[in-house]
Amino acid sequence: MHTEALAAFRDNYIWLIRPDANDPRTLVVDPGDAAPVIGALERGGLELRGILVTHHHSDHVGGIRELLQWWQAKHPADEPPVWGPAAEAIPARTQAMRQGDGFSPTGWPLRLEVLEVPGHTLGHIAYVATALQGEEPPSLFCGDTLFSAGCGRLFEGTPAQMHHSLNKLSQLPENTTVNCAHEYTLSNLQFARAADPLNEAVVAHQKRCLALRAKGLPTLPSHIGLEKQINPFLRTDQPGVLQALEQHKGQKPGDAVQALAWLREWKNDFKG
Repeated sequence: MHTEALAAFRDNYIWLIRPDANDPRTLVVDPGDAAPVIGALERGGLELRGILVTHHHSDHVGGIRELLQWWQAKHPADEPPVWGPAAEAIPARTQAMRQGDGFSPTGWPLRLEVLEVPGHTLGHIAYVATALQGEEPPSLFCGDTLFSAGCGRLFEGTPAQMHHSLNKLSQLPENTTVNCAHEYTLSNLQFARAADPLNEAVVAHQKRCLALRAKGLPTLPSHIGLEKQINPFLRTDQPGVLQALEQHKGQKPGDAVQALAWLREWKNDFKG
């Protein structure tokens, strides 16, 4: 399995998935903008074989119709499938996906499993891609639910839903790569240093990410094991996070859900 992150808008990533680096067959994840995808497909002589969508926000779905129209103008008989959450309105969706659904694109040595992860939006889903050959680690495509060192804003869901969704993702194998949809890592790590101030892993990873961004490189993918070390939203039971929250709010959170809610509110207004 070969993945590539395409930069879009100010800080989005659109992910391309191919069986391997020499195979032109390509799945596209969350094409909010068609232009960078069309450019990558044309430059690489790649074939559009389907679109995976995590949720309905425009920066994730805005390029779907243009991308399909461009491809079908060249290949009139070819209609790539569009997989998306059953609970949300997704442009041109052909396959409505729910928790536990799984599929392998025709002829691909790859299995995709669907997880429902509400919180950022009510119908948000994630995909876990597993190669059927070899010992390659799984890859998580999680949209705006889990970010490196952070999580998505609660635009539609509740703190309880987001806590449950993040807990579900944290139970994936620790070597699972995390392919999220935004380059928010440095700002998230800045917040993590305030929310988990005794965590040396946060400081070390911040240094690595600063070096990557100085070279114009993405900080992603991350992996689940690293996120469990550095992401305060996955560490709501850790003493350092709980102490920082108590100092920030003037009282202890009653439980992990309240801790996550307070963290998210704090992050929403965090200026660094």
